[in-house]
Parts: sequence; structure tokens; C-alpha cells
Amino acid sequence: MIVTVAMLFAILLTGGARAASDASPHVAIFGTDGVKRASVRVEIADNEASRERGLMFRAHLDEDAGMIFVFRAPSVVYFWMKNTEIPLDMIFADQNGRIVGIVAQAKPYSEKTVGPGKPAQYVLEVNGGFCRRHGIATGDWMRFAGFTPEAKD
Repeated sequence: MIVTVAMLFAILLTGGARAASDASPHVAIFGTDGVKRASVRVEIADNEASRERGLMFRAHLDEDAGMIFVFRAPSVVYFWMKNTEIPLDMIFADQNGRIVGIVAQAKPYSEKTVGPGKPAQYVLEVNGGFCRRHGIATGDWMRFAGFTPEAKD
């Protein structure tokens, strides 16, 4: 009986941990064909200070992790890689989550500004080569889960 209760408790704990991780903020990316291409756990940069710092000074980023930059309204935005050690893909999306442009393999430490030159409200930064590995392209779309993508400033 005690062993059965202990096993049941362990199963509940494992399931609870899985449910908690499923509720963590993430962005799923779907192709124009409706097929899910990838899912990324995200840190949220939704105010000026967090957007300014971004992924600077990081030595590592898990393959299934990234940072979503959330702006109050769509606008033409440009990013740079100052103090950023990791090559990144930057995925720019409009207010509906539709991908309007991708900057692939942004060069670490570069102070050159990059962007698609189109209005975007969201920018997802992931490891360099992520878009190529997952077949992500302009026209695909993002779906947000576990958080509401609203700028706090």
C-alpha cells in the first residue's frame, strides 16, 4: 500500500511538473501550410530596459529557447548585436503574428543595425541557423502561449 501511494505521488509530481512547463511562455511557429515548424520557450522583453538588454552577455542559448521582444504597436524596428556573443536568427512579425522578415545568422558583436524594413510588433530571437533547421520563412506565423504579448511601456 505504501509503495503504491509513493508511486502514485511520484506520477502526480511528474505530471504536475510537465503541466507547469507546458504553461511556461512559449511561441509556436506554423508554416503557411498550417504545419507546426517549431516551439520555443521564451523570455519576454516587454519594456524598454529588457528590450535594450536583450540577449547581451549570454554565452549560451538552448536550442528550444529564445527571447520575444514585444512592442506597443507595429513599427519599423532595427536591432544590433552589440555585446551579444551568440549568433542569432531574428524573426520579425506583425501585429497578427505573421512573419514579415528574418535576419539569419546575425553576427556576434556587430553594431550594424539589421531588420527587414517592414513594420513589426514582435521580434523573436533564437540561435543562428534555427530558421534554416526548422524551415521557417517569411509568411509563416507565430502563436503565443502561456503569456499575453503586451508591451509594458
